[in-house]
Amino acid sequence: MNILETERLRLRKMTMDDAENLLKIFSDPIAMSFYPGTKTFDETMKWIKWTQSNYDQFGIGLWIVERKNDGVFVGQCGLVPQEVNGQPEIEIGYLFARDYWGQGFATEAAKGCRDWGFKHLDSPRLISLIDPSNAPSVRVAQRLGMKLSGSIKKWNKSIDVYAISRDRKV
Repeated sequence: MNILETERLRLRKMTMDDAENLLKIFSDPIAMSFYPGTKTFDETMKWIKWTQSNYDQFGIGLWIVERKNDGVFVGQCGLVPQEVNGQPEIEIGYLFARDYWGQGFATEAAKGCRDWGFKHLDSPRLISLIDPSNAPSVRVAQRLGMKLSGSIKKWNKSIDVYAISRDRKV
């Protein structure tokens, strides 16, 4: 089931059949360099189940991103409930297969998620949690109109919190 479409992309709910495609990202040490580590097939299946539980519980989650013209998997992007400094937040999360880096897909998908989130959710702001040394992800957040609003401890390191409020949406 499609959640949203952009000019070049279609975002849909994740299914168990997406495990092999997700492993193109999760098994790549370079793509996963800003996360605690790579994932195995079993860990990927748990990831999909966790994502599906977010759909059931919150009506949102990470979505599979495919090119509209040929249905090719390029990554995942979506809206994820998070807790930041004891407060509930909605994160725009994105992670793409390395073959598709540098083509504007992350920005395009994330903008679609930003617009969908502000249209369908009651959240006063949306955030992205980004490792400070992940310059490409920082640039995506900035293209969404997000500004650095603080940092938190996650995965035993400092993670920056980028945010955009509903009234500052570009």
